[in-house]
Amino acid sequence: MKNIIVSGFEYLKKLESKIAFYPTVYSLVGVGFAFFMFYIENKGVSAYLMDHVPLLVINNTETAFSILTTFIAGLISIMVFSFSMVMVLLNQASSNFSPRVLPGLISNKRHQKILGIYNATLLYCIFTMVSIEPDGDKYQLPGFSVLLAIVLMVVCLGAFIYFIHSISQEIQVHNIMQRIFSEAKNRLDQLITSEKDGDHDFPDTDNWTTYNSVSTGFLQDIILDPVLEFAKNNDCKCHVVAIKGQYIYKDKPLFKCNAEIEKEALEDLLSFFQFSRDEVIENNYVLGFKQITEIAVKAMSPGINDPGTTEIAIDYLTELFEKRMQKQDVSILQHNDDALIKINSVSFKDLLFSVLAPIRTYAKHDVVVVVKLIHMLNHLAFTVGCKNKTYVNAVHEEASKLFEDAKKAITNPEDVKLITLQLKPFNL
Repeated sequence: MKNIIVSGFEYLKKLESKIAFYPTVYSLVGVGFAFFMFYIENKGVSAYLMDHVPLLVINNTETAFSILTTFIAGLISIMVFSFSMVMVLLNQASSNFSPRVLPGLISNKRHQKILGIYNATLLYCIFTMVSIEPDGDKYQLPGFSVLLAIVLMVVCLGAFIYFIHSISQEIQVHNIMQRIFSEAKNRLDQLITSEKDGDHDFPDTDNWTTYNSVSTGFLQDIILDPVLEFAKNNDCKCHVVAIKGQYIYKDKPLFKCNAEIEKEALEDLLSFFQFSRDEVIENNYVLGFKQITEIAVKAMSPGINDPGTTEIAIDYLTELFEKRMQKQDVSILQHNDDALIKINSVSFKDLLFSVLAPIRTYAKHDVVVVVKLIHMLNHLAFTVGCKNKTYVNAVHEEASKLFEDAKKAITNPEDVKLITLQLKPFNL
């Protein structure tokens, strides 16, 4: 039962991330509120308010029809304009930055909620207009409901103004990188915290039984609590060999176990490995590195030629790498000081190479960007004070590669001299 609850909770979290979730919920609320108002109108709320507070009641049928039809037409126009503006800005972001940043822009919950407010108000106005009886007297007219439609329309206008402000800020490259950086950093902080009390002493798994994936796609997430519970209850250990965030093919190795797992238990265990066709930074910090790198590379393309953006991207990457150096390449989950689960992740060396290789390939001719990269490597190798020698050696290797590429691409002796001076701490 506990596993079912955990799986259901994870499913609801995935459902919430869908772009249509909040508009659907808000629309249902708008329809429900319209029927609620229809119910209390039949109870005589408009008649009561007409006798005691007449200012709160619209008691003219033609006026009510005019107001509601105007609101409906206006809301449709606002929604069309908002959608058109979003499409133009998304096209600009895809062209100037990277297509991979689009999911983060589209799934912005604030914008989804604003769209939901539009839909809810539109549906409320439609159902309220339908409930009007043109031949009835002033007490049969839902005058109070029409007044609430006016209030909701004012809210929509405020939401529209906020939407214009928000989308214009959201599309700026600095804010895009800040959002990606924050999401990746938060995920790294979570992983580092979970490793603080970890014992990295784990037995060799070469001869363990290998279990393959039954799905194809990105290994988006692993629900670790029930997996740890399974290992504890069955007195076994597991080694997750598939790296989270990578694309996994069906029938490829997913995890190893030091014990045979029965078919039913294996099906339950495999259900905790969640696959998706999309990549999410909240579950995979490596994607944050990739997206910032793609923005940096795109900025150095001849069509854009914006080395300033590349320098800012390198600053964000420097801080993320500093945070990554606090994390181990392998995560261990324990129970009562007994290491039960071993989880592979992208090694620091591979991550550093995958980030710096495209940047130095496209920017090796730009002295300013090369010097910026050298400052990053100097900071990681000598300022951070990382005790993991493997990480420091990886930084030295990348500094050597950068120096070789820069010497081939830059012909000015003074520029080469400057780069050599900056790399002096590496003894190249």
